[in-house]
Order: sequence, then C-alpha cells, then structure tokens
Amino acid sequence: MSERYHHSEEMLARALKTIPLGTQTFSKSKTQYPYGASPYYVTKGKGSRVWDIDGNEYIDFINSLAAVTLGYNDADVTMAVQRQLEQGTIFSLPHPIEVEVSEKIAEIIPCAEMVRYGKNGSDATTGAIRLARAYTGRDHVAVCGYHGWQDWYIGSTLRNKGVPQATAKLTHTFMYNDIGSLQALFKQYPNQIAAVILEPMNVTQPEQGFLGELREVTHANGAILVFDEMVTGFRYANGGAQEYFGVKPDLACFGKGIANGYPISVVAGKAEIMYLMEEIFFSFTFGGETLSLAAALATMNKYQREPVIKTMEKQGEKIIKGVRLLIKQHGVERFLSIAGHPCWSFLLIKDTEHYTMWQIKTLFLQEMYARGILTLGTHNMSYSHTDEDIQTLLKAYDEILPLIRDAVENQCLDAYLKCNTLEPLFRIR
Repeated sequence: MSERYHHSEEMLARALKTIPLGTQTFSKSKTQYPYGASPYYVTKGKGSRVWDIDGNEYIDFINSLAAVTLGYNDADVTMAVQRQLEQGTIFSLPHPIEVEVSEKIAEIIPCAEMVRYGKNGSDATTGAIRLARAYTGRDHVAVCGYHGWQDWYIGSTLRNKGVPQATAKLTHTFMYNDIGSLQALFKQYPNQIAAVILEPMNVTQPEQGFLGELREVTHANGAILVFDEMVTGFRYANGGAQEYFGVKPDLACFGKGIANGYPISVVAGKAEIMYLMEEIFFSFTFGGETLSLAAALATMNKYQREPVIKTMEKQGEKIIKGVRLLIKQHGVERFLSIAGHPCWSFLLIKDTEHYTMWQIKTLFLQEMYARGILTLGTHNMSYSHTDEDIQTLLKAYDEILPLIRDAVENQCLDAYLKCNTLEPLFRIR
C-alpha cells in the first residue's frame, strides 16, 4: 500500500465490498487510475483545486468529467442553490423555476424551441432517440462518438454485455469527417434510419463543410439530426458547438456544464418534434428537482454576464501552445501530440515499438498525480484556472516528458513505474 494514497486505497478496498468498481461512474473508477500511484476519493473542491482523502491538493484538469465549468463551489451558484433549498427541493406540482430555466435555454441555444429535463446525459440522448423514432416511424440509428449507457447506444460497443442482440442490431457507427461512411449507412438501410447522432466535435476539428453536409445528407434521407453537446455545450460557445460552427441540428442534448456540476440534462429542439414528448414516455420523479434548476439558471446567467467561455478558451490555448512546444523540445513528437479545442484538449499517446499507449499513459498519470495535477490526459478547462495553475501544469510536463522519453527510448519504463499498468478499454471513435 502506497504511503501517499494510503487512505484512498483503504477506502477503495472498503467500497469494493459493497459497490461494483467502488464508485458509481465508470470513468471515475479504478479502471482509469493506476493502483499504487493514484488518488481514488476526493473530499472537497474550491475553484480549480480539489483535495483527496489523504489531504493531498491537486489542480484539477478533469473537472468532474467536464461537468464543472465555473470552478468548484462557485459562489454565485452556491448562493442560488442555498436560496432555493430554503423553499424546497421537490414538490407535488411543478415549481416556476422549471419554466424560467426552459426560457433561458431557449434564449441561449439556437435550436431550442422547446425543452425537457433529465438527470444524466444518457437520459437526454435516449429521450432524443425515442423522439426521433416516434417522429420518423423508423427504428435504426447512426452514431458517432459516445452517447451514454443505455441499450440503444452501448449495444454498438464492446461494452455490450446484457444488451439484447435485437436492440444492438439497430445501431450503426459512422466515421467522423467521413460523410461517405454515413451515406453508406443510408444506402444499406434505406428509409430505416430515424436519427443521426454525434458529438459535433471531440478530439478532431470538423473538416470544412462536414457538419453542414452531414445535416443535408441526414435530412435528404428523412432522418433527424441530433447533436450530443454534453461536453461542447457551454464550452465552445454559450450556445454550444451549434453556435460555434454555425450548424443547427433538429435536436440537441446538454448536461454537464449547464449547471456547473449539478445533476441536470436537457433535450432541446424543434417544437414540431419536441411536442411528441406529450406522446412518448419521458418522465422522472426528480426531473423538476429545483436545486439543480436553480444551479442551472445561476450558471447560465453567469455565462451571459461574464466572459466565461472566452476566458476558458484563452487559458486553454496557453496549454495547447505550451504542451506542443514542450513535446517538440523534448523530442517526443513520434508518440505524443496534443489536439482538441482549447476548452477541452487531449494529450494523444501512440503505441511505440516496445510499449503500448496504456503503459506510457500509466507513467504519465503516476508522475502528474505525484506533482499535484489531476488529469486523465485531458485538459477540461474551468473559468477558475489561473495563469499560476497553467504554469504549474506546464512545469510538470517539462519534468515528466524527459522521463517518458528515457523510458521509451531506453526501454526502461518498468523501472519508473511504481504501480499497476492500466488495461485497454473500449474505444469510442
């Protein structure tokens, strides 16, 4: 048992007796963090910082899987939630804040004429797919990217255990920036595809005209275009990637940053499609829970009032430029690179002759955590990240990249590792 993470490892052992994986979220579980060199439990957060159960402090570049955009325990959001808490959290009839938040979303999001709430991203994407199927009378779905844990999507991945084959056979994957791969699906399943759903951007920028052409092809084949904006929403622009790239979908799904980490997700889109929410069943006891709605309203108001997105973009650009320069200076371009949007960028790791990307990533994470940087290889920016935070991150890269180069070039990675190596997981794209 490691000294630095002693209490984390004790708590993990305790949790595994009653909780599969030791936590509720796959991407926060022991599968993502190398045992022996990782924290497993966080007790508090403020601004850009979190503290683990052992008392170690970190600058957080995960930000609860990009759900936190303003920073932990943002004063404006916390105050709004506290005020609402005094009124109550859930009632026998809807609270007026349901209407206020829907109006704010319709004001900000280009495609949003009507709105319904869920709790998790999977609620929203599944609701959008059910709407598309109801509207078109079709069953098949074309997907690109990650869209949650529900059967209709996860059945198309390697994590498909427990999903009926009949359901899995209705979902088909196409390639990002490859319009031909989508056209091939429409040709293979003529008049059968209800929806095309994708993350408008992930690691790679859309090629010139790709998103617009994708919309045209989708509509020409009688299908509904759905943007999964769980991450891009309220990061790329206040109105999401659809505003940023100037391409409006029929339906869009939001969550994460809409409420700075409070549990709410959103399906929004054209009224003629959204009206079918009165016909399909999309209903939650806690769909109108008021604390999350109060957090969402306070968060969106702050986006409009302050330069949140511009600040995250400016700070994130410093990271991209800095990391790219350090990768070149330390001569590791052969297997390391950085990509993505400044608000959500990725360190990309390639396999080498002797080591997999998972082995290299394990060493990277081990050394980052030891230096007080919480990351999974991404830079999920928040409004609270300071220049000092960024300098600390770049200093860590400057120290770690030479170690990685030595480990790879001299085939001595095992000598550096103080932990178990991460195992390959299913890939989304």
